[in-house]
Amino acid sequence: MKISYKWILISVLASLAGWQLLSINGLEYKQAVTGGLTILIAMLWVSEALPIALTALIPFVAFPMAGVMSYQTASGALGSHVIMLLMGAFMLSKSLEKSGVHKRLAVYMLNLTGAKSGRSLVMGFMLTSAILSMWISNTATALMLLPIAMAIINSMDAPRLSTALLLGIAYAASLGGVGTPIGTPPNIIFMNVYTQVSGNEISFLNWMSTGIPIVLLGIPVMALWLTRSAGTLPAITLPESGEWQPAEKRVLMAFGVVALAWIFRPYWTAFLNMPNVSDSTIAVAGVIMMCLIPDGNKEKPGQILDWDTATQIPWGLLLVYAGGICLASAFVESGLSQRMGDAMSGLSVFPVLGIILVLCIAVSFVTEVTSNTATATLLMPILASAAMALDIDPIVLMMPAAISASCAFMMPVATPTNTIVYSSGKLSIPVMAREGAILNIILALIVTAVVAITRL
Repeated sequence: MKISYKWILISVLASLAGWQLLSINGLEYKQAVTGGLTILIAMLWVSEALPIALTALIPFVAFPMAGVMSYQTASGALGSHVIMLLMGAFMLSKSLEKSGVHKRLAVYMLNLTGAKSGRSLVMGFMLTSAILSMWISNTATALMLLPIAMAIINSMDAPRLSTALLLGIAYAASLGGVGTPIGTPPNIIFMNVYTQVSGNEISFLNWMSTGIPIVLLGIPVMALWLTRSAGTLPAITLPESGEWQPAEKRVLMAFGVVALAWIFRPYWTAFLNMPNVSDSTIAVAGVIMMCLIPDGNKEKPGQILDWDTATQIPWGLLLVYAGGICLASAFVESGLSQRMGDAMSGLSVFPVLGIILVLCIAVSFVTEVTSNTATATLLMPILASAAMALDIDPIVLMMPAAISASCAFMMPVATPTNTIVYSSGKLSIPVMAREGAILNIILALIVTAVVAITRL
């Protein structure tokens, strides 16, 4: 990636100006420095003047040097259990990709939903995309389904249906990641900051009590909107899966055990008197288990997950999360969170539902031009402070914002899934923007309604 020295200089100057303005307005030294450095990091993330992971390393250097926090506190972010959870989840998803079972599940889901009409075809792809992206990366899901979709699109002359199919895959992959804590990066970022500020941990089941209803409501609504003028469906043929291979069966069973352990952790850990077991413990245990189970290949024996495959994960993203944790810690250590919370106390005159709805819409549109990971990282500490100033549980503002960061549907650059389907050459930016703008607002309404029912 090319480094933009111009934007680095602009970001540094803006950071220094912000620091001085905050100092003039009465903030203490640590608070003003934290604000200034946050401006620097935010501008570098938004402008992408540096690789996003490289920018995420700045807090580990800048905050100790500025005296905001000790190096032990800063580097402790790298040892967070959230980092271990995400690393384990990435490695587990690699075991699914290595065996190829995710492709089989995709074809099975498409056959199960049927393809009797254009609408049912799009719905089948969207359900498949959403379910898979709950457990493996949204990017991998879109990359896997795109060739299948393109084979169908190239066999028929139905432009509107083709558009609905491609957009449906991308949008459902983004929304499906909302269903589980490990489905998409903003979920993990929220969970960590929420635990820091409240002392309460969000379990898999707790998250899914809000995430799954949003997915169940959002997918059909998006499908109905996208297929409103899709037309009839020509005859199509889905690819054959062939016979189940031993590795596919074994990795599916092993992953099922891990998923059940995540979902029902509060119950079995209490029964076995294991209060110190967390979701990250289960994730790492799952990786070890996968690396020990033979793949059943008689010609070339191995394990269902080998270490070379396990290490092919996006390590840079782990640094981004760690940098976000360090940034959130700086807000608390410097007292900036408290000052921001006090400043936002005036929001109490507005209804909470209205605040949530405006927040969801704003975040989804902001994320059209910024990384959803960077957006969530910067917003979570601020929203935690705002919630405490309003005397409400921080989850009420933080969770819908984190979810809305995954609901950017207008621009190809908004999410990797949008980029992937746009690369097919079958979509135009005006069409994606038109369809996505309406869905941004619809999903904001759905998120607001579900959060109101499950969290207020």
